[in-house]
Amino acid sequence: MRNSTCLQPSFATTVALPVIYSILFTTGSLGNILSAWIFSRKIPTMQKRAQYIYLANLVAANLLICSTMPFLAAYFAGGFQWPYDSAICRIANHPSTVVLHVNMYVTITILCSTALSQYATLKKSNDFSQVARPVNKSFYRRALEKFRQPKFAKNLCITIWITVVCVTVIAITYDAEAKPGQEFHQCYNIKVESGEYTTRIAASVATACFFVSFITVLMSYYSLTRHLSKIQKNTCIGKKHLIYRTVRRNILIIQIILIVCFLPYHTFRPFFYVLLTNKDCQRLNYLVEIKNFLTCLAAAKSSLDPLITLLLDKTFKESLYSLFGKCTSKDHKRRADNSTEETPPTRKNDGTTPREYDYQ
Repeated sequence: MRNSTCLQPSFATTVALPVIYSILFTTGSLGNILSAWIFSRKIPTMQKRAQYIYLANLVAANLLICSTMPFLAAYFAGGFQWPYDSAICRIANHPSTVVLHVNMYVTITILCSTALSQYATLKKSNDFSQVARPVNKSFYRRALEKFRQPKFAKNLCITIWITVVCVTVIAITYDAEAKPGQEFHQCYNIKVESGEYTTRIAASVATACFFVSFITVLMSYYSLTRHLSKIQKNTCIGKKHLIYRTVRRNILIIQIILIVCFLPYHTFRPFFYVLLTNKDCQRLNYLVEIKNFLTCLAAAKSSLDPLITLLLDKTFKESLYSLFGKCTSKDHKRRADNSTEETPPTRKNDGTTPREYDYQ
């Protein structure tokens, strides 16, 4: 086992990471609290749409991730000076790291479920059903259809959170009972950064789960793009076909999130554990710092989610605009009331056509 003096943080670790985490904590907390407030006003609507259920639970996971950022900022800023067996070291490392990583996979699972929900909604279209008729009664089709059902979305999210609580309690209990190694004196050391054997096994399973979710979203996007391409070749793009483009855009946004925020971290992590056996201290420091910055990139997704929700959900966008433009909204309402006296309404009360409501 290497001694604790081999791993020494650089200026990027002690200054850049604390600053980044502090910024992410501020922006992420404000944005997600605002999102939670908007979703709380839409509870009756949320109960009727699976997408709202997924997005609301995504906000909850983001807030938990943001709550760990002050501890991570403090750890990278002064962890190399803290005693390894101190209380502040254990708090900054064990609960914070567990909550961060567990909720990271909650967000990945919910993003994948949102993409499948969007994709499954297209089964309502006659054109798409005709293309998929050979597998109409397959297990895949029935399972896919579940993701757009609000009841299934609620049960799935409840299952996810029960799993989160169990994993978090077990991990924190295990870390609390583990005895600190005598060879480590500083809180910032290789044991903390690489984890125990059980931690590496759990990380390997989590990495496999990520790639399953990543490939699932990728195949959904590919299937939808291929179907839209066939429509473009055989007929003109009608209004209902434009809905395909909306869903494809939403799935593409989710795919970009997975590629930019999560793919680098999960691609690098297997190489990190393989190369960690090398006794070169300089290489060890490089590997640990790359891992920490990629983890920060993955955590940054929780701060970007309010913007992503703004792109994915039309009702959320309208609620946000109305929040910051109440005076303007009142003027528009007066004008709308005046216009409705002359023109009969052609849209639903929520401002969308019946078909658009399922996708926006």
